[in-house]
This record gives sequence, C-alpha cells and structure tokens, in this order.
Amino acid sequence: MKKLSSFLKPYWLLIILALSLMIVELGVELLQPLFIAKIIDDGILQKDLSVVIKWGSVMVGLSVFSFLGGIVNSFTASHVSQSFGHDVRKSLFGKIQAFSFANLNNIPTSSLITRMTNDVTQLQNTIFMGLRIMARAPLIVIGGAIMAIAVDLKLSLVLVISIPVLVFFLGWVMKRAANLFKLVQKKLDNVNGVMRENLIGMRLIKAFLRKEHEIGRFDDANEELKRKTVSSLRLIETTMPVLMLVMNVAILIILWLGSEFITTGDIQVGEVVAIVNYATRIAASLSVFSWLIMVISRAKASAERVTEIFETPIDIDEGKAESKSGAVNGGGIKFLDVSFRYPGTETPILKNLTFSIDPGESLAIIGATGSGKTSLFQLIPRLYEVESGSIQIDGQDLKDIPLNSLRNRIGYVPQEALLFSGTIKNNVAWGKEGASVEEIMAAAMHAQVHETVMKLPKQYETQLGQKGVNLSGGQKQRLSIARALVRKPKILLLDDSTSALDLKTESKLLAALKDYTCTTLIITQKISTAMEADKILLLESGQVLALGKHQDLMQTSDLYRKIVRSQFGEEGISLESKNISR
Repeated sequence: MKKLSSFLKPYWLLIILALSLMIVELGVELLQPLFIAKIIDDGILQKDLSVVIKWGSVMVGLSVFSFLGGIVNSFTASHVSQSFGHDVRKSLFGKIQAFSFANLNNIPTSSLITRMTNDVTQLQNTIFMGLRIMARAPLIVIGGAIMAIAVDLKLSLVLVISIPVLVFFLGWVMKRAANLFKLVQKKLDNVNGVMRENLIGMRLIKAFLRKEHEIGRFDDANEELKRKTVSSLRLIETTMPVLMLVMNVAILIILWLGSEFITTGDIQVGEVVAIVNYATRIAASLSVFSWLIMVISRAKASAERVTEIFETPIDIDEGKAESKSGAVNGGGIKFLDVSFRYPGTETPILKNLTFSIDPGESLAIIGATGSGKTSLFQLIPRLYEVESGSIQIDGQDLKDIPLNSLRNRIGYVPQEALLFSGTIKNNVAWGKEGASVEEIMAAAMHAQVHETVMKLPKQYETQLGQKGVNLSGGQKQRLSIARALVRKPKILLLDDSTSALDLKTESKLLAALKDYTCTTLIITQKISTAMEADKILLLESGQVLALGKHQDLMQTSDLYRKIVRSQFGEEGISLESKNISR
C-alpha cells in the first residue's frame, strides 16, 4: 500500500485543493439545518419575513458557492485519479518488462493483463470517488452527530448510541467483502485466461471442431465469476436494509421524544426540525455506505494484487548486472558442469552439462523432445539463471557481463516465430534500433526472404497482422531470422528456426550465415542441417551424450547412427560408411 500511495505524492497540492473544496461543500450542508431552525423559530413562528429573507438569502448564496466549489473539485479529482492510473500502469509495465522468465512463470499472463487494466481502473475510480464524494458520507455522519449534539444533547443521544453500532457492523461487512472481492478478481483472471487462449488458438479450434468444447470451458469460467460476484454483492446488499431500519427507528424515536420535549418547553420546534434534518442526512449518508463498502473492498483487493507485482523480487537484477564491466567480443562459449531446473519443479532439465564452442564456430544441437535443447539456449542470454555450475563467454562468467551488453551481442530466434503488428520493415528493424534500409534489406537477403518481400504489393511497407497471420510459417521464420541478423550478433541462437524451410532455401540460408563472424548454435532435427555445422552436440535427458563432427559421431554414437538411419535409411548409412573409410 505504501508503494501505491507514493504515486499520489506528485499531486499532493491538487489533493489538498480537492479535499478543501469537499470540506467547503460539507460545511455548507451541515450549516443548512441550523439556518432552517433559525428561519422556523425566529422567522416563521414569529411571523418576521425579514428573518426568512435574510437567512434564506444566506442559504442560497452559500449553495451557489458550494456548487462552484463542487465543479472545481470534480475536475481536480478527475485529474488526480487519471494521472494516478497513468503512472501506476506505466510503472507496472516497466516492472513486468524487468521480470525474468521465472517471474513470468509464477503469474499467468491473463492475471498480469487483468491487474494492469481492471485492477488499476478500480483504484483509479476509488481515488476519484474518494476526492469527490466518498469522504463526504463518513464526514456527514460524524459532523451531523456533532452538530446535532450542539443543538440538543438529550435528543441527540439516540444518534450517539445507534451510529457506533452501525459503524461496527459496517466494519465487519467490509472485512468479509474484501476477501470475497479478491476471489472475484481471481475468477476474472480465469475468464480472461480462457478468452486469451481461445483467441490465440482460434485456427486450431476450428480445424479440430472444438467450438462447443471451448464454449463450455468459457461458460464454466464465466459461471464461476458470476457465482462469486453474486455472493459478494448479496453480502453488500444486506447492509442497506439493516442501516435503514436502525436509522428510521432512530428518527421515529427522535420525533416522539421531540414532541414530548416541545410540550414541556425543553426544546423549540426549529431545534427538533434541525436534529431530524441531521438524522435524515446521516441516514442518507449511511445508505451510501453499502456502495462505499463495495468500492473500497474491490479497491483493497485490487491494491493487494497490484502491490504484489511491485513487491515481486526479480531473480535477475538488471541494475546490479549493469554495474559489471565485462563484454562480449569473440563469442566463445563454455558450459562448465551446468545444471538447471525450472522454478517450482523438482526434475532437473540439464544435468552437469560441459562443452565448449570456439569463437566463430557453429554447433548443431540435436536430441529428442524434452532433452533440454531450448532450455540450454535460454541460459545463454540469462533468461533463466543456472542452478549450479557456470557459463562462460570469452572466458568471463556470464554473471560478470552486463545484461544489456550481453543481450545486445546475441541474435535469438525462438522456436515459435513471433512477429508484431506493423510493417515488414519495422519487424526486421525491431532487432536493431535505428537500422538503416540497407541493413534491413541485407539481413532479409541473407535470411532468404528478400525476394519474397519484393513480390508483395507494398514490399517492405506491407502491413502484417497480429503475430504475422498473413504470412506462411516459412516466411515468418525467415523474417525472424532476418530480425536477428540485422543486429550483426556475435552469438546467433537458432531454435529449430528452419523447420518450415525446404532443403534448397535452408542450404542457401546456412551458406549465407558463414558470412557472419559469429558463433552460431542451431537446434535442429535435420541431420542434413547438422552436417553443415563444425560440431554436433547430441543431448539425451539433459546430458551430453556425444560431441564431435558428423563423421566422428557416426563411428562413436549408436543413437546418432539410429537418427541418421531414420532420416536417410540403410542406403544413407552404407554410403556414409564408405565415405568414412576413404
């Protein structure tokens, strides 16, 4: 909560102005019953029209002043709340950008989206209401009780007794409602998660005719959200009848005792009217409390969820990493007894991994699904931290190299080609800020996608849909490779990035990569691709099973020969054996 309150500090002058104007409105409202009492006792009962005109004019003047103050208050409250929402969302987005993959694994994407949108909006609206009208209700209750006591203590004892009872009841309701609305926000996360998965996988859903299944899945999540929301609102709604019952009984008692006191001459008619007026205003304010409880309870739940993001420790501190003095120059890589497991899991993905690649060499990594190939890649740019052992680049421990310096020298093409909405030119240039048109075209040529782009009506200015939906899988892969090449990296990581390419295009691409002075690591399932590399690393269950050239592995690794046999058949094995014997 302290973190969130810090976002209001830049606007403290406007907050004071808004609260001052609200107090002015409140003061006018609390003074009006006294003026009414004065008009009744000294004007109407005494048949003195001048008193009625005098105090009536004062009431009208104060009402106009209060009205103008309310307008300024509304504009000020709106500015503060909108600015607060803007600043919180900006800071949240920055914090999420600093998250490591381990942090992102702990909080689902759908929940992050809900927290940045719905939860921040809840807080934003609460601040506006707080500066505009929310504080009026409790202040009117307190101020009305004090003014009623000032008019007549004995008759006001009814309010003095009933108000604390209601405040205790409201506090109990608010505590329970906060927990219920926290569950509501979690159920909203679930609905957003189902919607997000559905929209991302729409093509697959249609291809497998799973529309009804997805509708059912959404209905279940939606029904659960409705059930929790109704349960929360049902509790809130019970407060209104209780509040109105207690306050109406209190007003009836005041009227009954007031008539008795008027008869005995202990109080004047105008004073009874003033106290009843205060009691009515207090009752009206208390009736707003059920709505306030809902707003505050939801805001409390949202504040806790937003604060959780701000207080989440980042396991890779980019600030500390930037204070290091190392740099990537040649791109030589060494894995020294590296073990790794994903956060929250017990099974290690990589076990005591040791191998090295000289600067400028190419290494093909092959292995069965789940052997740890992609995990190995993610450790090099420090998307995850190693559990034990160390990774060295150019003889330096990875942790001694500033993250910006490290990642600026790495070109990473993930397993799933991801493109952004925008032009082809912007997508390629996304890999290097300020890349020139010549650099973009050169990278596209080397990635074997330039000719394809030039055949499009708008060429490099062609607009891409979200995730590049208007391109084929091979085109998306080649654009992703071009995006990595435009960086002119010292280390190039290709995670099965040529799987959608035909052999001819892939061969041209691999030949073009030799023009780059970088260390290249390629995850592939194709032996034809692996044969083009200087070394081949064979992984099995997160361990190095074999490392060497193609010819070496053909002689020393049974598993490698099985893989070759599965792709080339017995004839390929025989031909390979003849080549080796020569």
